[in-house]
Amino acid sequence: MALNSNAHQRNKVDFFSRITKFSPHFLLCILIVPVLGGLLSVLLPAFGWAPAMEQTTFGLHGFKALWQTPGLGQMVMLTITTGLVSTVLAFVITLLMLSAFFNSPWLNRIQRIFSPILVIPHAAAAIAVGFLIAPSGMISRLISPWLSSWELAPNGIFPHDSLGISIILGLTLKELPFLLLMALGVLAQPELGKKLKQQHQVALNLGYYPMTAFFKVVLPSLYPMLRLPILAVLVYASASVEMPLILGPNTPPTLAVAIMHWFQDVDLNLRIKASAGALLQLCLSGGLLALWLIAEKAISRLSHAPLTNGKRQYCDAIWNKVTILLTLLIIAFIGLALIGLILWSLAGFWRFPAPLPEHLVLLHFESAIAQMGNPLFNTLAVGVIATMFAVIVTLFCLEAEQLSAKPLSRFTSIIIYLPLVIPSIAFLFGLVWIQQLVHEQASFFNVVFVHLLFVLPYVFLSLASSYRRLDPRFARVAASLGTTPLNVFLQVKLPQLFAPILIAIALGLAISFGQYLPTLLAGGGRISTITTEAVTLANGASRRTSAVYAIIQMVLPLIGFMLAWILPKYFFKSAYK
Repeated sequence: MALNSNAHQRNKVDFFSRITKFSPHFLLCILIVPVLGGLLSVLLPAFGWAPAMEQTTFGLHGFKALWQTPGLGQMVMLTITTGLVSTVLAFVITLLMLSAFFNSPWLNRIQRIFSPILVIPHAAAAIAVGFLIAPSGMISRLISPWLSSWELAPNGIFPHDSLGISIILGLTLKELPFLLLMALGVLAQPELGKKLKQQHQVALNLGYYPMTAFFKVVLPSLYPMLRLPILAVLVYASASVEMPLILGPNTPPTLAVAIMHWFQDVDLNLRIKASAGALLQLCLSGGLLALWLIAEKAISRLSHAPLTNGKRQYCDAIWNKVTILLTLLIIAFIGLALIGLILWSLAGFWRFPAPLPEHLVLLHFESAIAQMGNPLFNTLAVGVIATMFAVIVTLFCLEAEQLSAKPLSRFTSIIIYLPLVIPSIAFLFGLVWIQQLVHEQASFFNVVFVHLLFVLPYVFLSLASSYRRLDPRFARVAASLGTTPLNVFLQVKLPQLFAPILIAIALGLAISFGQYLPTLLAGGGRISTITTEAVTLANGASRRTSAVYAIIQMVLPLIGFMLAWILPKYFFKSAYK
């Protein structure tokens, strides 16, 4: 009996070891095969090879149809300008805030204000911004009683302006908190953060003004840590669908929105043009990445002299006041957008230019909740399955890293970012081609798998630092007492990682809840979620109903992060009773 028990125990240990060692390879397969397979499956139809449509002759008719598209040049320019300008604005404002409030308690307060914004899905953020800047939006309503004599909503150009200013505004406000929190996360690293703060203080002691000290001392060490997040933001901004679809023009739209329409058209021949357009989008995003890296090197060379010239200040007092004013305006804008969204969701009769509704009602919530049962179930089911799978794969990969006593290869570390630095619209179409060939009816599984591609990188990046900071002495003591690696993993490491795992789960759910294009394409329109419904309603439905769906979209990830914050306190409090 004892021999059987020992054999069973060894089998469990061997099974755990095999899974752990294989997990990094599995991670690579999950990320590489769909993304590169999707790119290949876009490449072939773009050049005319699409057996499913009985086209097996290579040619350039897909690109010819693309070049003949009316307004293609405007689509390309709109894509480039909105993606590049929004990224530059978000990055510059991030640097101004960091430099103005570095080593100040205000930086932590700004972080607390911006942190909840990070979990707001792009579609919900776009709806909120659209309600604010619309001709009859909150800004017009607040201005009209005091600075104008408007009795009817004015003819405004926002949203849907042809220059893409609304898109730039929405993307900047959404990506700014991400870049700021990424920078603060880097500065929170014990050794690096302490070193940079000490260097900043030394510069202040030498007579440098705070903002100048930040740019000359802190930024050169900080920027390399922010390069990948910035590039990911640039790729997303240049190939975004939700923001341009809700805030952008329709004649013509951005290239990504046009590609989506072509792919969904009942005329299947347009899918050939959509594939060619996806390759063009890939080239545009790649070109923006190359432009950013070239500009980075040029600025690095040009800034060598200013960094070493010993000049103590560059109008710091003026820039400090400008940054404070800009920060207050951004916070006020975001707050007003959210207030407007809540008011529209509760508004009864609300005549323009009244700043507030005549009365508040719950009718819109009751009507929407009665109809959102299926989308809500799909949202939760897809999010939970994709996130839990991502967490399990990540934990096994990080455990393999510790058991082998060496970090994951540089190749693996780069591949983790693959779905983030390649425009999703470029490889999603190809991946959908493959999924339809393999099993067209497995819509739910297809959506879960595609969500996993986007959830996995964020979950891994969220958990990696916490797992790698675990004190190895606990595992060594447990192993010296005869505890198997499996039990060390389950009983020693996972309890210590309870809070980080919950945060990773909340982050994964937030990422999944906000996926619009992957859900729409992989599900073939058959899997509706809160996000797909919100985007659909934002383009033509009642403003009040759209506001309700946008609020539900924001509340779902917020609940996840609240649970991630509350449960560890309850867990540890119960453990010590």
